[in-house]
Formats: sequence, structure tokens, C-alpha cells
Amino acid sequence: MDSVITHRLISNMAELPTTKKTLGQHWLTDQASLESICEAAELAKTDTVLEVGPGPGALTKKLVQLAGQVVAVEFDRRFASSLAVNPAANLTVIHQDILQFDLSSLPNGYKVVANIPYYLTSALLRKLSEAANPPATIVLLVQKEVAQRVAAPAGQMSMLSVSVQLYYQAELGLMVPAHLFVPPPKVDSQVIKLVRRQQPLFPELDHKTFFRLVKAGFAARRKTLLNSLSGGLRLSKPDVQVLLNSANLRPLMRPQELSLDDWFGLYQAWQANSPALQK
Repeated sequence: MDSVITHRLISNMAELPTTKKTLGQHWLTDQASLESICEAAELAKTDTVLEVGPGPGALTKKLVQLAGQVVAVEFDRRFASSLAVNPAANLTVIHQDILQFDLSSLPNGYKVVANIPYYLTSALLRKLSEAANPPATIVLLVQKEVAQRVAAPAGQMSMLSVSVQLYYQAELGLMVPAHLFVPPPKVDSQVIKLVRRQQPLFPELDHKTFFRLVKAGFAARRKTLLNSLSGGLRLSKPDVQVLLNSANLRPLMRPQELSLDDWFGLYQAWQANSPALQK
């Protein structure tokens, strides 16, 4: 942790500092949208909330009223240093890159609530999903297209949706139009709510092997499974055909057509057949 600073919340949004394009900053000031984000998180005084990129503190102000403790991790030193009036006793601000933040410093069962820069979404979700101390609930306001990719059903899945839904149940929330941000981004945003699965979807899964297969499958999204797995796994097409037959998958299927169960079936086929294929 670089520094822990008393956080002061901006009460007048007209005081907003200039945004930094490199950090993807767009301030949400619409009160109804902010309240909808908090409602999705179902906050209680027993909750510890991790907020990513509090910025001028519009969302933070609501979080400290609803949660027991709020830990806000801010990369922009301007906001981490001093943001305005009304200090909150249950708020700690840390000046640090969220991707370097130690999640084990938070209590088990914490929640993540944030309006995050679009460029950060995939890396942050990967960090949170695979953490040794993962959040119980994640509520994020992200680019609408990304939110819908995360929550995509079988038939429309991507590497991102498989990676997140292995650990979390996904639900789409409020759509927030671009004009409600300062400055307005080029696209609309949407709330995505993720609830940690209480039990592993596939017990005793070797995650490294599972994601090796998924990554190989999506390496060439427009290609068939037969072609993408052949290239990604460096196997001959006849060998890939053996895997697909074992998993009851058609060779001409596209990777986005597979469900999580299909990917697990392919993983099981790989575990059963890989010794022979690697000879």
C-alpha cells in the first residue's frame, strides 16, 4: 500500500478536476444511477466494500452511508490526496494500482462496488475471479457491450464470459446512457452483478489445464473447434477429432457455441486422452 489518506468527499460536482484520458475517467453524477448500483450490491452495515477508482467520490459518498467499511483504491494521486469535505470515519483510501492491491488484506466475504474505466474491466475481473480471497459479490458499471459479453449465455460466450462465469453467476442490471457521465463516453454503460458460486461448478478442476483448452479454443474465434484446437494445442486434426468425439462435440462448432458444461466435457476428454496424444 503506497499510502493511506483521510478521504474528503466532493460535495459540489462543479468542482470536478480535469479528467485524464489515459485513465479512462468519466464521472457519473446521476443520483438515480448511483443508487441503483448500491441497491444491486444489497449493502449492509456488516459489509466491507472495496471501491475501485472512487474519483471525486460521488459513489463513495453513498457507499459510506450504507456499508460498515469502505476501502477505496485510487490510482490518481489527485483524488487519493484530498477530495473535499465531510470526512467519513468508515472510509480508507489507498493510493495504488488496483491490479497490484493485496486482496488478502480484506475480510472474507467482502463486496466490490465500482464504476470502472472500460480498459480495466477484463484484467480486474480476472484478478478478482482467481484471487485466493475473492469477493462474494461484484457490482460494476462497465461498457454495455462488455457487460453483455460477461453475462452472455451459451451460444454467445467468449473467453471473458467463460472465465468469469466459471466462478460467478452473472446478472445484467441498469443501463446507463453516455450523456449521464462527465465527460460523456462514446458508448453507453451497464451494471453487471456477479455473485460468487457457493460451491465450485466443477470440483477438483485443474484450472490451468481448463483455461489452456479454453484459450486454445478462442484463439481463432471465427474458426471451427477442429481448426482452432488443432492450432492452439499443436495437435493434428485427427487427434483433435478424437477429443471432440469423446466430448460429444461437433468439429464444425464455433467456440462461442459451447456452454460451460461443454468446455468441462472437453476438459474431461483431454484428461482422459492426453497421455496417448502426447506420445
